[in-house]
Amino acid sequence: MMSSSPIEVVRSLLANTSSLATLETLIAPDATYISLDYRNPALQKILPYAGSHPNEGPLAIFNAFATVRKIWSQEDFEILSLFGSGGEDVAVFGRFTYRSRTLGKASTSPFSIWAKVVEEKVTYMQFMEDTLDTTSTFKVGGVGRYQVSEGQEEFEV
Repeated sequence: MMSSSPIEVVRSLLANTSSLATLETLIAPDATYISLDYRNPALQKILPYAGSHPNEGPLAIFNAFATVRKIWSQEDFEILSLFGSGGEDVAVFGRFTYRSRTLGKASTSPFSIWAKVVEEKVTYMQFMEDTLDTTSTFKVGGVGRYQVSEGQEEFEV
């Protein structure tokens, strides 16, 4: 039997996010998944899968992608670069376009993934995107007030 490189394991995972059976062959049962942040209750109200999922294994990743498919239609998902360290670390960079099913608003966002693969199983995966833009596809009103620098006037977004 031929073994799979860490890069091949991650590529296969991304190609099969809708198949729990396949993900169970690619992800360790005690794998940790970090989705978008470590812990942000406000973000979790919009994206319930956001946050840390320590030792939750394939189901955490499957549920995150299932929720994405439920709330957005995927118009594009493009891997721009996928590479490994020669060891267990794999990095993925790309972009996607999602359109909210509720409001029909679209967002094109860069994404990045850091995964660790040990003995042909993903043991850790962290997924990042531009959540300010992607969550705006669900925004129905209101503004946020910000002040970035000391002495700077507040502004609304």
